[in-house]
Amino acid sequence: MSDITVYQPDFLYVGGRLIQGGALAVGADGRILEAADVPAGASVVRLRGRALLPGLVNGHSHAFQRLIRGRTEYVVAGHEADDFWSWREAMYRAAESLGPDDVYVASRQVFVEMALAGITTVGEFHYIHHQQDGTPYADRNVLAKAVIRAARDAGLRICLLRVGYARAGFQVAPNPRQRRFIDPDVDTFLASAQALAGEVKGDAAVSVGLAPHSVRAVPRDWLSAVSKTRGFPVHMHVAEQPKEIEASLAEYGRRPVELLSDLGLLGPGFTAVHGVHLTDEEVSMLGAARATVCACPSTERNLGDGIVPADALVKAGARISLGSDSQAHVDLLDEARQLEGHLRLSRLRRAVLDPGGGEVSGLGARLLDMATVDGARCLGLSTGTLAPGALADFFTVDLGHPSLVGASPRSLLASIVLGAEKAAVRDVAVAGRLVVRDGVHPLAEESGRAFQTLSHSLYR
Repeated sequence: MSDITVYQPDFLYVGGRLIQGGALAVGADGRILEAADVPAGASVVRLRGRALLPGLVNGHSHAFQRLIRGRTEYVVAGHEADDFWSWREAMYRAAESLGPDDVYVASRQVFVEMALAGITTVGEFHYIHHQQDGTPYADRNVLAKAVIRAARDAGLRICLLRVGYARAGFQVAPNPRQRRFIDPDVDTFLASAQALAGEVKGDAAVSVGLAPHSVRAVPRDWLSAVSKTRGFPVHMHVAEQPKEIEASLAEYGRRPVELLSDLGLLGPGFTAVHGVHLTDEEVSMLGAARATVCACPSTERNLGDGIVPADALVKAGARISLGSDSQAHVDLLDEARQLEGHLRLSRLRRAVLDPGGGEVSGLGARLLDMATVDGARCLGLSTGTLAPGALADFFTVDLGHPSLVGASPRSLLASIVLGAEKAAVRDVAVAGRLVVRDGVHPLAEESGRAFQTLSHSLYR
């Protein structure tokens, strides 16, 4: 019996389109094989009524924030309006309360949700590091390891983006609600990330990146030190809020992207998360550096941040990835739809991100790239594609689902990317191993019960 598995869906995503009659062969190492390398006797899995696509890559996640879903959607008495900064206070309540086991439970729940939505890889922007009183755990990475364990138990690939956090802001008094985030110096931050990378190197589904939180939370000398560090993808909140830009101008006389360019941080390995409030010059800087901007439209909409100028960024040469961020909503294809939809409202026209050429599938293919291969690129991973040699991470959709009924072969890709509900996702595989079968995740019930208990203990 061969240790090679061949998956045979009705439609397979190849070269930017869905083709009929294709097959995906996966070797024992969890990587995709050339068709010519498949021997007789390989195990065949027939996926009738399914289309098979590359696994979705969630480029920006704060897993624990799943706890505050639905708990911040109102204006607090005595306030005229609600915004990012009042939302942040609610987020702190969850961050202050969680021990390692709680972090695991909250993270596992949202990772199971991600798997059920076709997400196979997550970039976890992790910033809760210390005990409730701010003192370090004996193992400085114990909470990061809880998040990693949750992802692996849920079946996901994970890049743990270890956050560096130094202060409340420029000329801002220390905030005791941030004491679990803050490291004493940049050397401690970098040493913690390097130690974590060393400890997880035996698991091919786990990697580590650096995440200086923002220009607001990390001073220039930290950023300079990060720019000299090699071997890690670098992610950073950039230009999400106008106040961040005002603070950067006050401290440095430079806008955030200008400062990062001055320090040599911009490049193909750098990802600016959000990138909402950018000047034309900053867009050009990000494009010239071939950097990535990770858009998180559901969170940017939820918090009233604004709209990512993805059309201008793509035109300038930047890549766009997508993230679920605050977990207000976990559906990466819907993040892609919202990215396009927000631009339509802003630009007052349709199909803003369509690459042209008159292809019915053109816009769908571009958005799917953002949700897959561009997300993988920003995490430094060889997934997000179904090319030979790539990691065999994929998902299938049910062609008989009500949201897809009536699609023709020519319009099917656009129908999936721009119209399929996440309930249409049926099978999800990481390294060729199915973690969701026919819409069922084996941990869904257990995880849900534990998460319900945790939620009720925090929010009675």
